[in-house]
Amino acid sequence: MVVGESDRPVAPFAAADERSFAPPGEQLPYAGEGVERGVRRRLDRDRTDDGFHRGHGNAGTAPRHCGLYTAGPVSAALSIATIRAGIEAALADTTERLWGVRPERVVLERPPSLALGDLASPAAFDLAKTLKKAPRAIAAELAGAAQLPDGVREMRVEGGGYLNFLLDRGRLVAAMLAGSPPLPARPGKVIVEHTNINPNKAAHIGHLRNAVLGDVLGRTLSFLGRSVEIQNYLDDTGVQVADVVVGLTRLKGVTSEDDVRRAIAGGPLPDGSRHPKGLAYLCWDVYADIARVYEDDADAVEWRVQALHAIEAGDNPTARIAEVLSEAIVSAHLATMGRLGISYDLLPRESDILRRHFWSRAFELLKESGAVVLEEEGHHKGCWVLRLTDSPEFAGMDEPDKILVRSNGTVTYTAKDIAYQLWKFGLLPADFAYEPFRPDWNSGAVEEDEIPRHVRERPLWRTAHGSGAPGAPGFGKATSVVNVIDARQSYLQKVVREGLRVLGHPREADRSVHFSYEMVALTPRAARDLADRFEEEYRLSPEDEKKPFVEMSGRKGLGVKIDDLVELLLERSRREIASRRPEADDAAEEDARAIAVGALRYFLLKFGKNKLIAFDFDEALNFEGDTGPYLQYSLVRADNIFRKLAERGLVDSVEAPSEPGDGWDDDLWALVLDAATIPEVAERAVDSL
Repeated sequence: MVVGESDRPVAPFAAADERSFAPPGEQLPYAGEGVERGVRRRLDRDRTDDGFHRGHGNAGTAPRHCGLYTAGPVSAALSIATIRAGIEAALADTTERLWGVRPERVVLERPPSLALGDLASPAAFDLAKTLKKAPRAIAAELAGAAQLPDGVREMRVEGGGYLNFLLDRGRLVAAMLAGSPPLPARPGKVIVEHTNINPNKAAHIGHLRNAVLGDVLGRTLSFLGRSVEIQNYLDDTGVQVADVVVGLTRLKGVTSEDDVRRAIAGGPLPDGSRHPKGLAYLCWDVYADIARVYEDDADAVEWRVQALHAIEAGDNPTARIAEVLSEAIVSAHLATMGRLGISYDLLPRESDILRRHFWSRAFELLKESGAVVLEEEGHHKGCWVLRLTDSPEFAGMDEPDKILVRSNGTVTYTAKDIAYQLWKFGLLPADFAYEPFRPDWNSGAVEEDEIPRHVRERPLWRTAHGSGAPGAPGFGKATSVVNVIDARQSYLQKVVREGLRVLGHPREADRSVHFSYEMVALTPRAARDLADRFEEEYRLSPEDEKKPFVEMSGRKGLGVKIDDLVELLLERSRREIASRRPEADDAAEEDARAIAVGALRYFLLKFGKNKLIAFDFDEALNFEGDTGPYLQYSLVRADNIFRKLAERGLVDSVEAPSEPGDGWDDDLWALVLDAATIPEVAERAVDSL
């Protein structure tokens, strides 16, 4: 029996023996860190390398006690989490003692007004169904018999039977200021796979929404005590890479990997072409050029087929060109993401999935289970098909079954994804070898000194073609997997989950999460801004000018490269800083980068993930309203308040009110409660996936 809320399913990130995200009524982790970082700790202009503020003091030591409040005695373990747990235990114990019924869970929530209290429970309403008594009468009995837990100064009966709790404000804040124990580690591992850009050309802003969402999700899970592994899958043998290889060899005169290496070093291709921002930008144009050739000459598509076969076979000139090319483009992508504070643990390569025969092993498992069948008639004749007709997930679809192996023997992307998902959970009788990978951060569009130190110094591994490095860490074997992929792939992600289910892994199927999102486009005004800055490259057609947003197409060469977007944001940030601080100072460039990065990341995060984003520079860089710069401005204002208090010697002299409920402004207390419940908010955000 759950008091105050109907039961709900286990969250997808739970380890085998726990619920991963605490639902209402279950203990949440320590909340003090949010207050330490967001309210009390001084935000100095000394920042971490990625532009985020940090407090004073050495890493690993407790932050200094500002002395804002003194109340005794104080337990550093007291927190919103322990108070909630105490209330839940008190109500459960009292319910069992009075009526012989022990609820499985007690719901606690925030009342609509602080005048009603800090926490409230509708427990009496659910008990009324069992006890056949009025909720208010039950609440009164509970209030009279329950012992107040530590940190609660008063329990009241309100309305038709709510139990409302007023907290000991002084003691709670003093405990929060006394120290910040780390959030408790939780068992299991979550793999978050994101970014996954084809390594064939420069990255555009559609890729960026994926990367920012995945990066923030990974940070949030880590904050909540989860072990997180960030993977960035590289399709280095696919059609997109093959097309650029065809473009380089057929249109640009490339005959060997040495031609590509010269272009990586800044030299021209054999036809004399080069791009000041590096090979990734040059390949953007090559990709569009070869797409036009395919449109004009249908027979030219055979070049793609030949290149694909050569790349998959390996150990030939075409395959070596593809390998050198894709590695250089991967470095450019990592530099682009790195300047935005985004980093990874592992780069799995599709070429290694092929070399290690992951699909062959997964295919044998599927055939042994009877989940796939060889169609002998109809339009799927000769194909191996995963039967999905009887699955509730695919009810109502005209053609729910999914081809995994085509009649010509080629394997579909979805089939490879099933094998890869099995490996992530440790369910495939095969593994990669691993080697460290150090990108060339100087990609042409990005300089190494623009990459935050924590990104450059984070150990990065990739799958190895050979035996790998001795002592390499292990990867995979997750308890939960999140694939950050746009909403257009929803059907295919369902197929991957069903593949696990039919192989007898329902728990892993339930813990395979598709974190979907909608595309990113440009407002016509943003496209004009880019056109003015980068001349004709982003010039709109008359038809596009009339649209509310402009879509991107890599094959047509239409899109906004992330590095161009960041460059324009930096220019605007510099102008904003100069208008406010006309005198030049050494921190101006660092501040401009922090503002540009913050504006971009926040803009991509603030919208619901299922809403299309039309990017607009003026809106993103606005210093008012719901924007990244306004949030940063608020932090700076808070910093200035603490700095002025310190200059006047007041920071360490403010004492807590003698009575725990007196002397507190409700607005201030609401802010403290919001900060104290940051882990709870993070729990809900992640659980909403």
